[in-house]
Amino acid sequence: MLTDIIATLRMLVEINLFALMGQGVLSMLPGVDREKNLFYLILRTIASPAMRLARWIAPKFVVDRHIGWIALFMLLVLWVSLAVVKQITMAVETG
Repeated sequence: MLTDIIATLRMLVEINLFALMGQGVLSMLPGVDREKNLFYLILRTIASPAMRLARWIAPKFVVDRHIGWIALFMLLVLWVSLAVVKQITMAVETG
């Protein structure tokens, strides 16, 4: 039961990670119309909870263009942590 909850949380973190990485790849494309690209807007919408959390956690002197890197690092740490917790709970549940 607890393993299923952890797996679900890990899947949500993975979705946010992939959306953030896809948004980063699309942001490297040349052109000023990036904000009008439908796929970029979809990825930005999916990754927005992680970006908001990173902005809330980060000190005020961190500029907004670095918030994506903070969100990426935060999601990677959370993803690895959930993997470790999942392995521990699986070991405990199996006895």
